[in-house]
Amino acid sequence: MQPSSAMAISHESSQPDVVFEAILDGRFSCRAYEPRSVPREVIERILRLAARTASWCNSQPWHVDITAGAATEAFRNALLEHVAGGSAAPDIPFPTQYTGVYQERRRECGFQLYEAVGVARGDREASRIQALKNFELFGAPHVAIVTSETDLGPYGAVDCGAYVSNFMLAAQSCGVASIAQAALAGYSPFIRQYFNIPDNRQVVCGISFGYADMHAAANRFRTRRADIEQTTTWHTE
Repeated sequence: MQPSSAMAISHESSQPDVVFEAILDGRFSCRAYEPRSVPREVIERILRLAARTASWCNSQPWHVDITAGAATEAFRNALLEHVAGGSAAPDIPFPTQYTGVYQERRRECGFQLYEAVGVARGDREASRIQALKNFELFGAPHVAIVTSETDLGPYGAVDCGAYVSNFMLAAQSCGVASIAQAALAGYSPFIRQYFNIPDNRQVVCGISFGYADMHAAANRFRTRRADIEQTTTWHTE
């Protein structure tokens, strides 16, 4: 049986680079989720795909602690309670400051989010409430805590960054939305204690994931990417 015109895939659209571009274009930082869980077999598929990430000497420094069901709710509640009375103490130092074009991009992203969810510029209380949604995991049914072997230093964290990117792209290819959250790593000691993570591992970030609530205002904007002319220097002679 020949596929219908609606189901047919052109030769061009089935090319690997075109498929990859579609996955990249479809992925976004999801900040609102449906309550339904992702089936275990789908999560395992995502993990198997992300495991193909390249790493220095094939060390594969990443380890993930993943929550589901009641475990997600318990962690969400405990994290919120801790954040209310605790102070940030990341294993990996946060940026000391954003300047120049990096500050411009950061502000643009923040303004887009606030405009989407109706937070007026200068409204500190509304901004605080929106920031706390990080620690509510944006309502996601799952979170993956990504850690690296401390002895591997910055390059272990770099390898984990590649893993985080591939995890999110793998999730997107499986119809699952996600958001990488450095905010969670700001409370690394609490997270390490909560999940009984060994002291020789540092928390890189969290990844909240699930099925996107596409009716939510927070999911209605997309950030821009700099042109390659802004991020590339060619050397030809």
